Amino acid sequence: MRFALIGAGAIGTVHARLIDALGNEAALVAVVDQNLERGGKLAEQYGAQVYATPAEAYAAEELDAVGICLPSALHADVAIEALEAGKHVIVEKPVDITLEAADRLIAAQQATGLTVSVISQRRFQPPVAQIRAAIDGGALGRVTSGIAESAFFRPQSYYDGDDWRGTLAVDGGGALMNQGIHALDLLVWMLGRPVRVSAQTGRLAHEGIEVEDLAGASIVFESGAIGLMLASTAAYPGRPVRLTIHGDQGTAVLDDDALAYFASANGEAPKAPALPGPGDWGPVELAHLAQYRDFIAAVRDGRPPAVTLEAGRRSLATVLAVYESARTGRPVELED
Repeated sequence: MRFALIGAGAIGTVHARLIDALGNEAALVAVVDQNLERGGKLAEQYGAQVYATPAEAYAAEELDAVGICLPSALHADVAIEALEAGKHVIVEKPVDITLEAADRLIAAQQATGLTVSVISQRRFQPPVAQIRAAIDGGALGRVTSGIAESAFFRPQSYYDGDDWRGTLAVDGGGALMNQGIHALDLLVWMLGRPVRVSAQTGRLAHEGIEVEDLAGASIVFESGAIGLMLASTAAYPGRPVRLTIHGDQGTAVLDDDALAYFASANGEAPKAPALPGPGDWGPVELAHLAQYRDFIAAVRDGRPPAVTLEAGRRSLATVLAVYESARTGRPVELED
């Protein structure tokens, strides 16, 4: 599969490395960035060509797919442009920063029939897959509650390094929208459709930003299960994502990228799947690579990817409900 990457910043560099690691499955042939010097360096590293705009890349290269690695508020518009040019799309999280933008992208995907996946690589981690399989197999019984913690740390320099970081107009949100959304996506994937959110947010450890560095939420799901979410970029020195799922027949805990605890009245934990990849890569990197493999297989087989646009929209809707509840001081009802 011949890829173009749109955006040669930090996350674009990660995606380039992922595509290169796929070997014969994929090739990076174009890098698009308004900063031609930055884009040129990344392109040269992987034997690709650099372009200033997506349209230039689409006109010059035979491309199958596009990886979108831009600031969040640009995701939907650039993805729609790629779909209209006949390219499949894998887009970084969040899908965008508004539901209106997400819905426009969903409409474009449906109109073109092309494949679009939203990055949520943690779903592919073996211990996460074990927990989901335990739920699907009934090992936890009826799922009753879940707790997701994304207690990260970002220094002030993180926000100061790019003028769009920490802005409502482009970043769309802070610790929850950009870091905690991964853990929130896992909570929603495990517990189902959220129907009500009550939340608080704060900006406690950073200056000169418009977004939160701390968010806490209580989420009621359609099944009656209750979830708790903590997202922070103000938790020095930062901890790995922690996810706890409780059921009336068992409990499973993800911590430090491992299945740290499992108990079930119905049996043992499901077997963990293997993730192929470079031996020196960490578990989140290998999961990221696995999502790329799933995307390629989805295109090849004509099936939906494991992480669909609709899944990305649901996570975004939950994030936005957290922000609305924190702003108004009232619970927010969600609709699909």
